[in-house]
Amino acid sequence: MSVLFSTTLSLFIVGLFGVIVIQAKTLTSIIRENIEVQVFLNKNITDADRGKLQKALEGQDFLLVKEDGAQLSYISADEAAATFLEDTGEDFSKFLKDNPLRDSYVLSVKEEYQTTEKMLAIVAEIQQMDGVFEVTYMNDLVESINKNLVKVSMVLGAFVLILVITVIILINNTIRLALFSQRFLIRSMQLVGATRGFIRRPFLNRSFFFGAMAGIIASAMLFGLIIYAKANIDGFALLQNNQLQFILFGGLILLGSILSFFSTLRAVNKYLRMSLDELY
Repeated sequence: MSVLFSTTLSLFIVGLFGVIVIQAKTLTSIIRENIEVQVFLNKNITDADRGKLQKALEGQDFLLVKEDGAQLSYISADEAAATFLEDTGEDFSKFLKDNPLRDSYVLSVKEEYQTTEKMLAIVAEIQQMDGVFEVTYMNDLVESINKNLVKVSMVLGAFVLILVITVIILINNTIRLALFSQRFLIRSMQLVGATRGFIRRPFLNRSFFFGAMAGIIASAMLFGLIIYAKANIDGFALLQNNQLQFILFGGLILLGSILSFFSTLRAVNKYLRMSLDELY
């Protein structure tokens, strides 16, 4: 029970940090999805030319596609003027005879294309399309996100490495202490002629089972914590990634099984090699 408790607690801590990493990744993806590229069209562009341009944009690999379809929207000059009036309260039509705003397309770019080099290439490619007047995007925001993401990834990676090493040491020492009381049983089995494989088998099977059980319990605790957070924290559900969470749960079960198995194997082999004087 002490081994099961210690392993479960260690895996729960690893899993909790894993959930935080998943939340951070999902939040980053949401922020990047809101980075928009604006494609301003030439004045007096025909509907036929605009339709060709829209098809060309929809066929690009960099265009973000979600469950509700391609993230591409058309904004007419009149709609842009109405939005400008609503946001600023200034009606430029009173002193300007013509609407200076242009028809435009607003599109979102896939996350893997949001590097400075790729974004510049995308802008240059769109700029060459017929009917395009100008292409703009928030380049400062893209650079800032990429720089901060590198820093955060390095910090999280260092924490993950330290945490995993700590958990490995903790589980290994816990199992070694648990098997310490079994050292004379192992010696007795050797004295009656049992082979090393026969002696190791029940210990390894039990450790693998308890490691998997600890992973299952830790995953269940994390799942309950996530459900509680969804019900009590506004916006928490938006940061969920079910696929990555189930991968995390499976990883905890596998990690618990493997660590327990090899820690037990190492400890049993150590006692099998010891002489009787060393056991005392």
